[in-house]
Amino acid sequence: MAYSIDLSGRVAFITGASSGLGAQFAKTLARAGAAVVLASRRLEKLKELRARIEGEGGDAHAVELDVTDIGSIKAAVARAETEVGPIDILVNNSGVSTTQRLSDVTPDDYDYIFDTNVRGSFFVAQEVGKRMLARADGSAPGTYIGGRIINIASVAALKVLPQIGTYCMSKAAVVQMTKAMALEWGRFGINVNALCPGYITTELNEDHWASEGGAKLVSMLPRKRVGKPEDLDGLIVLLASGQSHFVNGAVIAADDGFAL
Repeated sequence: MAYSIDLSGRVAFITGASSGLGAQFAKTLARAGAAVVLASRRLEKLKELRARIEGEGGDAHAVELDVTDIGSIKAAVARAETEVGPIDILVNNSGVSTTQRLSDVTPDDYDYIFDTNVRGSFFVAQEVGKRMLARADGSAPGTYIGGRIINIASVAALKVLPQIGTYCMSKAAVVQMTKAMALEWGRFGINVNALCPGYITTELNEDHWASEGGAKLVSMLPRKRVGKPEDLDGLIVLLASGQSHFVNGAVIAADDGFAL
């Protein structure tokens, strides 16, 4: 007897969807039946992804979003709900990093990382969360079926890594943000969890893994391999679904054992 998770009728809003893990999350949720709203600054890339998802029979929509701009956040979420429907699932995925020693981090470097990874993630989750809360208490239209917020953190939130200390700090803040939201919003049927991926190959970093430095890093990993975006498919679908109703405030490492 087969077991499957069906997200038909759900609306999923994915930030940072123009490439990498965000694009994979969007394709995966669409294949599971959700209507996906693709959000990022790179609108042309979103249109290309939307075409691919629609070509596979999925339901996809694109909205421009700059998570460092509060006005952009409010406009993107409002447009998504007007054009597609109430957001049931948020995949809070936008993130940036720099590579440098802590002694070399400038105020601009620090703000660049924290404005996107922490401030941006918080206010996206807040904007979507407020709408979920309003539907939960009946003050906004829509059939409330329980919200799911999935904050994409990193193994770097659990294990300090060299040369990206500020990024590690920002993702640790995302983990604490997740726990705070889960505690405050859980009684309203909104489950908030953090997914902490390890090293995953994407089109943005695939050249690094072929380099001498990348090969050296792979040799230090527990099973001497780097993950693929699709390795997270099962987790993202589960956390987005009704079957995860008892999972709230969890911090889930998908890192092949790297943080142990």
